[in-house]
Amino acid sequence: MTTRADGDSRPFQVHLGGIIELLSASIYTGPQVFIRELLQNGCDAIAARRESAPGHDGTIRVLPSDEVGSVFAVEDDGVGLTTAEVGELLATVGRSSKRDILDLPRTDRLGQFGIGLLSCFMVSDEIRVRSRSVTGSPAVEWVGRADGTFTVTELADDLPVGTRVELVPRYDATGLVSTAGARDLADRFGRHLPVRVTVAGEPVTRPAPFLERTVVPSPELRELGREVVGTEPFATFPVHVPSTGTRGTAFVLPFALSPGQRQSSRVYLGGMLLSERMDDLLPDWAFFVRSVVDTTGLHPTASRESLIEDDALEATRAELGAAVRRWVIGLAAQAPRRLAAFLSVHHLALRALVLHDDELARFIVPHLPIETTEGPTTFGEAARRGVVRYTRTVDEFRQLAGIARPDAPIVNGGYVYDADIAARLPEFVPGAEVEIVTVADEIDHLAMPPVTERAVSRRLQGRADAALADLDCATAVRAFEPDSVPALYVADEAVLRSLRREQASKTGGMWADILGRVDEAAAADGDTTGRLALNWRNRLVRTLATLDDEAVLSRAVRILYVQALLAGHRPLRAADRAALTDAMTDIVHLSVGLDAAVTTDHTPGSTTTDKDDHAE
Repeated sequence: MTTRADGDSRPFQVHLGGIIELLSASIYTGPQVFIRELLQNGCDAIAARRESAPGHDGTIRVLPSDEVGSVFAVEDDGVGLTTAEVGELLATVGRSSKRDILDLPRTDRLGQFGIGLLSCFMVSDEIRVRSRSVTGSPAVEWVGRADGTFTVTELADDLPVGTRVELVPRYDATGLVSTAGARDLADRFGRHLPVRVTVAGEPVTRPAPFLERTVVPSPELRELGREVVGTEPFATFPVHVPSTGTRGTAFVLPFALSPGQRQSSRVYLGGMLLSERMDDLLPDWAFFVRSVVDTTGLHPTASRESLIEDDALEATRAELGAAVRRWVIGLAAQAPRRLAAFLSVHHLALRALVLHDDELARFIVPHLPIETTEGPTTFGEAARRGVVRYTRTVDEFRQLAGIARPDAPIVNGGYVYDADIAARLPEFVPGAEVEIVTVADEIDHLAMPPVTERAVSRRLQGRADAALADLDCATAVRAFEPDSVPALYVADEAVLRSLRREQASKTGGMWADILGRVDEAAAADGDTTGRLALNWRNRLVRTLATLDDEAVLSRAVRILYVQALLAGHRPLRAADRAALTDAMTDIVHLSVGLDAAVTTDHTPGSTTTDKDDHAE
C-alpha cells in the first residue's frame, strides 16, 4: 500500500526540453557524464552515512541495461533520503532559469543530487528514485517524467537504507548503459573513488598509483606515466599542496614540445575524475610537465568538468610551479648529467620562454647550455668566470674563435635567443657582467708588430694587398695568439651580406639583376671588402716577409686566404676556388722548376708567365 505525499501529480514548473538542451549546450560536454553524476551522488551519500557510522564501508552498484526497454539502475547504501528531503530536492530541480541551474550549490549534498538527476534526462525520459533514510523514516519514491510532471510517494515496502536510481534509457543511449559501456564509463570516472564500485557485480575501483610516495615508481605508476605521456616519461616526481588538499605525480616529457602548446593535467576531485586534459592547473611555463592529481580543496564548476578560477586555484598553481622548480634545482645540485639531458631536450622552448617569464628565467637561465671558444658551458658558469663576452651572430663567433684568449672566452650568441638572453643575463644571474663583441673591435684591439719590425710588416701588407686585390680582400698584419694560426679572415655584416647576395645571384633570372643592383648600392654606401689578418707571430708569415720572389709570395698569400675562409666556415665563391687551384698548381710547378702555363698575375694590370715571375 502506498500513500501519496503531495496528493497528486504536479508539474515541474520548468520546461524539460529546455533543461535538457541547457545541460547539453551550457553545462555538460556530453550525455556520458550521467554515470559520473550518479556515482558522485552515491559517493556523497556513503560519506554522509560514515559521519554517523565511521565503520561503514559502502558500495555503489551499477546495474547495466543490455536490452532495449530494460531498466538501468545505480544503487548505493548511503544515508538515503527522507520525504522532506525529497521535497527540498524538488525545489532544487524545479529551478527554471539558466542562471539558477549554473549556480546550483555543489557543496550541498541535495544540490549535488539534484544536478545528478538533471543529467539523467540526457539519456532517459523517466527517472525513478527509491530511497530510505538512515533515520528510520518511511521509504519514499520520486518519479519524474518527460511530460514535465512528477509524483512523490511514501512506500510501505521495507527497503534497505540507501538510494536506487532507475532509468529507462532512450534508444540513442544504449551504448552508454550496456554492460561494456557502463563498465568503461564507471572505470573512467570512478576507478579511484574512496568507495567500492561494481558494474554487473565486478569491481572497478582500485588504488590511485599517482598518490604513491615511494622513491622508486611502482609498475602501476610507470604504466600510468606511459599512458599520460605516450611513452616512458623522462622523470616522475610527487607534488603536494597541503592548503588545498592537492597531491599527485608530475611526469616530465622526454621529447621536445613547442612552448605554444599548453600543458595539461588529469584532475580528480575526491577520487572522481574531473578532467583528463585541464590546461590551467600548472603554470604556462611548465609546458614540459604532465600531471595527475587529486584534490579536495579546489572548487569545481557546475559541470564538474573544470575548476573555478579563484584564489585557491591560483595558490595551488603557484605551489605546483614551485614543485617543478625544486625538481629542476634538485637536478642541478644532485644529478647534473640528468639536468644536461633534460635541457638538451627542452632547451629551445625554455630559451623562448625565459625572455617572457622572469620567474622561470631566474632559476633556469644559469643552467642553459651555451657554446664558447673554450668549449661548451652554461650561462651560470660563464658568469662566474668573469665578464660574459658574446657575439650576436654565428659568423662573428666563427671568425673570432681562432684568436679568442683562453682567459677571455667568447660566447656564441648567434643561436636563436642566446644573444637576447646574454644581454639580460645581469637580470637573471646576480653580479653577472656582459659585453658585446664585434669583429671590427677585436681586430682593432689586436697588437701591432714590434716597432723595430714595422717597416718589414708594412711592406708585407702592401704585397699581400696586391696579391688579393682581385678577390676583394684587404690585409692587415697583426700579432695575436695562438701563433699556430697564420691568418684570420674577418668581415663585418655588410661584407657577409654582400657575399650571400653574390651566392644567391648565381641562380640567374630576375633576382640576379635585383641583387646585382643591391650590391652596387651597398658598394656606393660603404666598404664591402673583407680583411685577412696575417699573424706576425706565425713562422710562415714571417718567412713570407723575407721572400723576394713575388710569385711564391703571391700564391702563398692566396692559399692562406682560402685556408682562412675554410677555417671560418665561409662558403667559397667560384673565384676563391679558382684562386686555390691556380695557386696550388703554380706552387707545385715552381717548386720543381717546371715551366708553367701563362697565368694571370695578381698584380693589377699585368699578365706574365710563372717562369718570368720566378726569374724576377
